Amino acid sequence: MAFENLSERFSRLFKKIKGEARLSEKNLNEVLSEIRLALLEADVNYRVVKDFLEQVKTKALGQDVLTKLNPSQTFIKIVHDEIVNLLGNDDNELKFHAKKPSVMMLVGLQGSGKTTSVAKLASFLKTKQNKKVLIAACDTYRPAAVEQLEQLAKKINVDLVFEYENVTPLVIAERALKKAYNDHYDVLLIDTAGRLHIDEDLMDELIELEKICEPIETLLVFDAMSGQDVANVALSFQKTIKITGALMSKTDGDARGGAALSIRHLTNIPIKFTGIGEKINDLDQFYPERSADLILGMGDVVSLVEKVQDEIDEKDMQKTVNKIMSGRFDLTDMLTQMRQVQKLGSLGGLMRLIPGMPKLTSEQQEQAEKEMKLFEAIYNSMTPEERIYPEILRNSRKVRIANGSGTSNADINRVIKKYEKTKEMMQKMGHFTKNNKKPPFGGFPF
Repeated sequence: MAFENLSERFSRLFKKIKGEARLSEKNLNEVLSEIRLALLEADVNYRVVKDFLEQVKTKALGQDVLTKLNPSQTFIKIVHDEIVNLLGNDDNELKFHAKKPSVMMLVGLQGSGKTTSVAKLASFLKTKQNKKVLIAACDTYRPAAVEQLEQLAKKINVDLVFEYENVTPLVIAERALKKAYNDHYDVLLIDTAGRLHIDEDLMDELIELEKICEPIETLLVFDAMSGQDVANVALSFQKTIKITGALMSKTDGDARGGAALSIRHLTNIPIKFTGIGEKINDLDQFYPERSADLILGMGDVVSLVEKVQDEIDEKDMQKTVNKIMSGRFDLTDMLTQMRQVQKLGSLGGLMRLIPGMPKLTSEQQEQAEKEMKLFEAIYNSMTPEERIYPEILRNSRKVRIANGSGTSNADINRVIKKYEKTKEMMQKMGHFTKNNKKPPFGGFPF
């Protein structure tokens, strides 16, 4: 995940300085030196690092951090605020026209994930902002690009203007613009061809598209793993057309965070969206303050709550809660809960959003996902009665279930043991809730 390694470095550093009763100028310089190393290792542009550290040091000395009784908290706040400033604390919202279609053009280098990002943005605008969206497939150069966008548009039930014959992107854009006006669309998204820095013909085509469509937003799509070089990419596009914002793709990969921390400071282009996964709905608005919280290991509870509200089925959850309150909880309820958790994304990604939670290793994440699949396989081989009353399982039933699910008796015993622990915890929670008492600390065993 983006910022993960950087977050670990900051967490260790802040844990270290929290133990200091006082900060001397020597200690402060040592801390700044460690921050400098962490940022450079994250592939943040050296100029950005230099300016950032100067700001932090100036503010730390200006606020007399060295003389405060609890200097670490003040220093951490200064670092947090400066990271927010670095990421850009304004202009992160999309702009729309009030009385005509809002044209938004997405541009970027080859392989940046632009076409997929177009579909993700269309889905976001349709489902979360209730916009009527039209897409224009103007990438006529890459093999199968139009076909890919056609499939994605069908998946999200969004209209698409495209041509498979020898029609220029400019003609497609003109047709899409006419349709957007005539059929009263709120937003027209234009997918352009991915290009290279030196591809003058394609850059000239962007200039023509900009003249024809007059986009209110032109978003640069860049790969989160591109590092500090993203600033050079952005500047090369800025010389040709007006870039109003950026969409950072592939943040679920092994990105170090340098791209996000470099682009705004060097180009003044705000990041407006981040692609957080491979699914069509894996696109989030970019919030500098929340990203700063993640970078400094403080979690992101607000994003977690929003994710739960978007993905969790409230009716199913209420049914489960009612069963817990009445003292009933069977294997179907446990499976429902596990599937609800899976909707929220990877367990490792969820843990990062919760302040103070330990990081899951890739092996732990893999094991947790394996356990979920194992449980589902065993569940699918059970009879309805066994799912409600697993206590009736004897050896003969377990052998039948094991043969049907490709598992062993030991696997079934482990699943039942986890179910019993979960049921016991649920009953305790129901008891404490009924009596308006605070439940004891505990977590789900899965």
